[in-house]
Amino acid sequence: MKKFNTTPACSVDYAFKRIGGKYKGRILWYIHQHEVLRYGELRKILTDITPKMLTQTLKELEHDTLIHRKEYKEIPPKVEYRLTEIGKELIPFIDYLRQWADKQLEKEYGIKPYL
Repeated sequence: MKKFNTTPACSVDYAFKRIGGKYKGRILWYIHQHEVLRYGELRKILTDITPKMLTQTLKELEHDTLIHRKEYKEIPPKVEYRLTEIGKELIPFIDYLRQWADKQLEKEYGIKPYL
C-alpha cells in the first residue's frame, strides 16, 4: 500500500513538481543562456549547491525530459547538458518570472539584477 499519492493534484502541482525547488529553474535558465553547459561549468555558476545536490537535480531534470545529457567516452570524462524541446517551452515562463523578480528587487532593495 502506498503511503502518498504521487499523482499531481492539478496542473500547477504537476508543473511545480517538475521545475520547483531551489535549483531547477536556475539550471534551466543558465543552460538556456549558454545553449550547452558542462557539469563543471554548472558547478562554477551555482556556487551555493553541493555536488551531490547538483547531480541529483540534473538527474531529475533529465528524467523529466527537460534537459538532455550527452556523455563523451573520453578521459577525463566530458558531459554536456542541453535543453530539450520540452525544456525550451518553459523558458518564456521562467523569463516572465525573472522580469517580475527584477521589478520586485528594484522596488524592495533598490538594486538592479545582474542576470
